Amino acid sequence: MDEDVHCFHTIAIYFLNHTIFVRCFKSEEEAPLCQILGSPEFPLLSQEGDVTIGGAFSIHSKITQPSFSSTEKPTRLTCSSVNLRELRFAQTMMFAIKEINKSEFLLPNVSIGYRIYDNCGSTLSSMRTVMALMNGDEWTMGKSCSGQSAVHAIIGESESSSTIVLTRTTGPFKIPVISHSATCECLSNRKEYPSFFRTIASDLYQSRALAQMVKHFGWTWVGAVNSDSDYGNNGMAIFLAAAQEEGVCVEYTEKFHRAEPEKLMKVVEVIRKSTARVIVGFLAHVEMNNLLEQLSLHNITGLEFIGVEAWITADSLVTPTSFSVLGGSLGFAVQKANISGLDDFLIKDFWETEFKCNDINRDTCKENLDLIEFKDYYDDVAELRYSSNIYKAIYAVAHSLHNILKCSESQGCDKTVNITPWQVVESLKQVNFTIKNGDQVWFDSTGAAVARYEVVNWQLGSDGKVQFKPVGYYDASLPPGHKFVLKTEAIIWPEGKTELPVSVCSERCQPGTYKVLQKGKPVCCYDCLPCAEGEISNSTDSNDCKKCPEEYWSNQNRNACILKNVEFLYFTEVMGIILVFFTLFGVLLTITVATLFLINKDSPLVKANNSELSFLLLFSLTLCFLCSLTFIGRPSEWSCMLRHTAFGITFVLCISCVLGKTLVVLMAFRATLPGSNMMKWFGPTQQRLSVLGFTLIQVIICILWLTINPPFPFKNLLLYKDRIILECHLGSAVGFWAVLGYIGLLALLCFVLAFLARKLPDNFNEAKFITFSMLIFCAVWITFIPAYVSSPGKFTVAVEIFAILASSYGLLLCIFAPKCFIIVLKPELNTKRHLMGKTESKYN
Repeated sequence: MDEDVHCFHTIAIYFLNHTIFVRCFKSEEEAPLCQILGSPEFPLLSQEGDVTIGGAFSIHSKITQPSFSSTEKPTRLTCSSVNLRELRFAQTMMFAIKEINKSEFLLPNVSIGYRIYDNCGSTLSSMRTVMALMNGDEWTMGKSCSGQSAVHAIIGESESSSTIVLTRTTGPFKIPVISHSATCECLSNRKEYPSFFRTIASDLYQSRALAQMVKHFGWTWVGAVNSDSDYGNNGMAIFLAAAQEEGVCVEYTEKFHRAEPEKLMKVVEVIRKSTARVIVGFLAHVEMNNLLEQLSLHNITGLEFIGVEAWITADSLVTPTSFSVLGGSLGFAVQKANISGLDDFLIKDFWETEFKCNDINRDTCKENLDLIEFKDYYDDVAELRYSSNIYKAIYAVAHSLHNILKCSESQGCDKTVNITPWQVVESLKQVNFTIKNGDQVWFDSTGAAVARYEVVNWQLGSDGKVQFKPVGYYDASLPPGHKFVLKTEAIIWPEGKTELPVSVCSERCQPGTYKVLQKGKPVCCYDCLPCAEGEISNSTDSNDCKKCPEEYWSNQNRNACILKNVEFLYFTEVMGIILVFFTLFGVLLTITVATLFLINKDSPLVKANNSELSFLLLFSLTLCFLCSLTFIGRPSEWSCMLRHTAFGITFVLCISCVLGKTLVVLMAFRATLPGSNMMKWFGPTQQRLSVLGFTLIQVIICILWLTINPPFPFKNLLLYKDRIILECHLGSAVGFWAVLGYIGLLALLCFVLAFLARKLPDNFNEAKFITFSMLIFCAVWITFIPAYVSSPGKFTVAVEIFAILASSYGLLLCIFAPKCFIIVLKPELNTKRHLMGKTESKYN
């Protein structure tokens, strides 16, 4: 309705099914005559004043439903069971009004009256209450219904559903409604509820804070129960969305209404069978009390309840058996506020003033016996949380009226101003003041107060009584990172434990493993599988594993990348030691043979076997043995180039000497034939030149290899996944195989020539031993090629060393062992006569 249109009054029509039609008339002429269709609704507590504030509280929590019959007039609703908490709310409203009426600064010379109704915790009764607040109880037969609303603002109600009924009914007439505890986010919609205000924050903040709390403690598997009402359904919907964002899974979501015992039993059964150890209870006070009774009855204990402001600090839930169920519960509570003078009014002034009741004259209270019989009321006064919200709401209305009436300390207030509810609504949007305890009061764009909560924990005090101990806070006005603070060390968990309870669908995946979702289950249910080789996860609950960098490998636990072991043939390892031993032994053996030959250089045997080539061959064999050492140890640029070139050149020098000796044998035989003059073409000079020429060709091949594409150190990362093979890359494979091929060509030529000369008539024909040595040499290197290609890692080097040593030992033993045998053991055969075949020898 537009602001310039004023309702003169409202008409409320009650049908038997309690459906209500409200109509607004723009002028007095349009308004019909009023008729009371039933008995008027009188307030439970009232006081006259210049302006009137209405109050709606559930001072009784139960209502007896009338029988609905089309033939009988409906009976009045009957209320029972005093709700001391709501009674205290009504008292707080009266205290605040009394305090303002005494003030010289706020609304001077203006008195505030009140009309407080009891809606008995029923939306049905709430409709009667709101109609009474708007219309008053002065309807008379034949009197026009024109005029203003009976109240200028309404305080209430406590529950969101009842508040929605109240606000939707008063909305068309822009009567401001200020609630102290209706937190449903749905009420933040200013289009639907333009005249609604609240001195408490919306559940939007509390629901998100609940999800943050659950996430903070690592609970990823929770249950959720809520009241089947606007408060519970809206709050739970926000929590579920926030929980999903935080990565929290909800095993079940159940709801029930206080009037549905069958659904309540279903909820209890779901909780009993669930695996979640944490339950988020977005419940109104009454539903929480019903659930608590059933859980206690079924002995369901040890669960961690996460509660909301509606029940977490409710003293009425504290019973001898309730702590076994709710002990250790955590939740958000409205902050406490110390309002001076309120305690005395609640405990003393109210009872003596309103009911003429005191310790001396208690018999006069019999007519209000149900209001006097309460338990631990004095202790209950200490938990003044929502009472401060009512106190703020009354003062907010007073400040808005003060501004409308243009009050001043000197002149008082202008009582001639006709205050309309919509003026109060607009003025409430602008209020900003501080009450006497220091709290600032103002409303945001949605009509709500800033979100500030105290985090409380159900604990047993030293006196054995339940305490709501503060263990943290939430303040939405603070910057990010400072809004939510928890003192975990101060929390006592269910069953008195100090260790944080665990509530997960699956245990956390430790570093070294990753999560694999279980088919058909929520994302919080998964299996933990170890990372593959070469992959790691270094945090808990990893969704996948990361590959290690190229030169790194995963450790045994798969939680860190470590440098791969570098593998090459060490001098200090067993294989290296054995190869070095045989290398040095070969060198020693070669030197021994050379020494023996040197000592017997003038003997016929040494002379007959071309002593110069023999010493050169022994020298080259020594180099062959020594070049194998270049293959052992960490490869470097110089060792890679040296090992292959030294091996190639020394072996060519060796084979060239053997080839020279073979040619000498053949030439010597041809020289003994009549008319032959072969030896002059292959004398000592020609022998030296042949050896030098054959060797020079290999030197040229090696120089070209080193110039074009030399061998170089190479980290082989492909052969093994878990280690690096440090080896010498051949550089040019053509150069390597050219070196080997040239050696093979000389060896084959030497073998053929020696084979042809093997049956020459000398008693000690050296060609026989050369043939055998070349046979061994060729066999070793023919076998070497497939072994070299197929051997992995350092075994490739070992195979190459073995081939060098085997062929060297073959040449040394086959060519020189028989000579040494005669020199050392059979010196009588070391004669020219014997060598020329003049004497038969048994060694032929």
